[in-house]
Amino acid sequence: MSKKIIIAEDSNIMQSLTKKILSQLKYEITPVKNGQEVLDTISNEVYDLILLDINMPVMDGMECVRSIRAMDGIQKDIPIIVITGNGDDYTEEDFEAVGINAFVPKPIDYDSLLKQVKKVINDN
Repeated sequence: MSKKIIIAEDSNIMQSLTKKILSQLKYEITPVKNGQEVLDTISNEVYDLILLDINMPVMDGMECVRSIRAMDGIQKDIPIIVITGNGDDYTEEDFEAVGINAFVPKPIDYDSLLKQVKKVINDN
């Protein structure tokens, strides 16, 4: 059974590239544009991973992670990898404090991203 991944990214180009690469590995991808759409999506279905941009409209990535980790049920434990071009604005401790499992800087090194994805969702 294929792993289900949400890609939360407001850039169509970044979302399309990431989706294309992960789809080649037979992951089932659900694209969304902001943190609120992530919350709406995981309230209806179980996912194996969320790839989350930090800077998005409506609800940013950090607020989204805090909301997910405050949920009841299995959603609160979904692994989250954040993707950001503003990594200098945050420390690893900031990410750990809200419950982020890993972080990938932009511009994305897709080999590094794939390595992180496989590690976080235990897909060898």
